[in-house]
Amino acid sequence: MASRILPHPLLSLVLVATWLLLVNSVSVNSLVFAAIMAVLIPLATRAYWPGIPRVKRPLKVLAYGFLVLYDIVKANIDVAMIVLFKPSRALRPAWISVPLDLRSPEAITALAATVTLTPGTVSSDLSDDGHSLLVHCLHAPDPDQVRADIKSRYERRLKEIFE
Repeated sequence: MASRILPHPLLSLVLVATWLLLVNSVSVNSLVFAAIMAVLIPLATRAYWPGIPRVKRPLKVLAYGFLVLYDIVKANIDVAMIVLFKPSRALRPAWISVPLDLRSPEAITALAATVTLTPGTVSSDLSDDGHSLLVHCLHAPDPDQVRADIKSRYERRLKEIFE
């Protein structure tokens, strides 16, 4: 019965928390509205959620999150240094095709999001067969090293988490 009312309890919890953070107050009105949205939105979107992605190693998700946060902070500093101090003629932007060993759509999406969230890189395209990700780098003097970093730093960990 509970799964009919709350088909995605985690989504419902996130919706309540997000709403309360957005309105910046915990009142009866806010809680009631958040609860209504926490029930209605998952029910309305249930058809678009064919299955829940299976995470094989949940504790590795936390470690991966910290790794990504560290890389985002480091990349922000790197990009700031490039923008402030590197002459534009010294930049080596590059399009890099990263062959993927991942097959899970959720893992590929997480990899593409990680690349895009990291300043200085953006995932631009996924090949039709899903075996290659096209990445643009602001400054990549060694494209092979960037490709190897993405595969060893992110893809390997996502494979452990999802596959």
